[in-house]
Amino acid sequence: MTSPDRFAALWRSLAPIGRTPNGYHRLSWTDADLACREWFLDEAADRGLRVQTDGNGNLWGWLGDPADGDAVVTGSHLDSVPGGGGYDGPLGIVSAFLALDLLAKRGRTRRRPIGVVAFTEEEGSRFGVACLGSRLLTGALDPQRAAGLRDRDGVRLAEAMKSAGVDTSGLGPDPDRLARIGTFIELHIEQGRALAVPVGVASAIWPHGRWRMEFTGQGNHAGTTRMADRHDPMLTFAFAVLAANKEARLRDGHATVGRVSVEPNATNAIPSSVTAWLDARAADQSTVDALLAAIEGRITERATRDGTGFAIEAESASPVVEFHTALRDRLASLLGGAPVLPTGAGHDAGVLAAHVPTAMLFVRNPTGVSHAPEESATDVDCAAGVEALATVLEELACR
Repeated sequence: MTSPDRFAALWRSLAPIGRTPNGYHRLSWTDADLACREWFLDEAADRGLRVQTDGNGNLWGWLGDPADGDAVVTGSHLDSVPGGGGYDGPLGIVSAFLALDLLAKRGRTRRRPIGVVAFTEEEGSRFGVACLGSRLLTGALDPQRAAGLRDRDGVRLAEAMKSAGVDTSGLGPDPDRLARIGTFIELHIEQGRALAVPVGVASAIWPHGRWRMEFTGQGNHAGTTRMADRHDPMLTFAFAVLAANKEARLRDGHATVGRVSVEPNATNAIPSSVTAWLDARAADQSTVDALLAAIEGRITERATRDGTGFAIEAESASPVVEFHTALRDRLASLLGGAPVLPTGAGHDAGVLAAHVPTAMLFVRNPTGVSHAPEESATDVDCAAGVEALATVLEELACR
């Protein structure tokens, strides 16, 4: 058994990295992320795992030879959103290492290779594309487009990876590595309050995406330009936020504008442009499509009245993901009838699901908060998650 104290001990070895008074800052390829990657290497070495870094920067620790194929892989990601919580991503990797410890204690004969993976840039917080590492691995993202992605300081993804010592000549699809995976299991903190018990199983991921919105107008002086003469893109943007909120509520979907950039960003100047990013999600694709159409239509009409310009472009879009039904049901039964629930959050598991049998385990989150410092889980529940993951790995890889 994994005790809560055992979980807490390993958790404390990772928890200080990237922690600030305002939450975690572990953007990919920054010092904090690189320190997390070093932690991964150390923990993998302690367990005798053979570690590989693929051409997309994903870390793989192997128990057994992956060339044998039909591997059981588990893991998650180490990066965070700015000011995020500590559990989103890292919990799955800490739990994976502890689950391997449990399997070693049980002394069961392994018949399939087991891998622990840390995917890079799952959050998309630095380079703007969520699940970047897994999308590149599976061919869901064009490598040339990925290499040219820039962060807010203008640094390209390829430059950031090279500065960390990663050879980017292998950036892009890795069909041989993907073909070695027989099953993928991701353990994750639940990002809501739907669980009444410590561990649940995912059924599906809502369709979702990110859209870049550009609002343009006439920059001018705040003190000398009459209100009637203004073509202020900030007004159109403000309307857009309210319209997105209203349309999402009408459809029981989710719409969020959480990032914005203003030019020239001066207190006494009417903006010349506003750039904002819209995150939209719903239980089905038709609702997402209707939501986007309604939002775009209302903003376009308002821009005409304001005398401003408006354009919207998709940066990433993910269709609904239904996890492997037989695997999902098998795990729920194996875990004593664990509850099965959908999620509105995207995950690397959602990307892998189009290629290999994939399932997710959720660990209870008492606050229901995610992507913020209040995100939490008890050591007791996390230990239960480790037990559940070990049981799953034993079932899939040792029997």
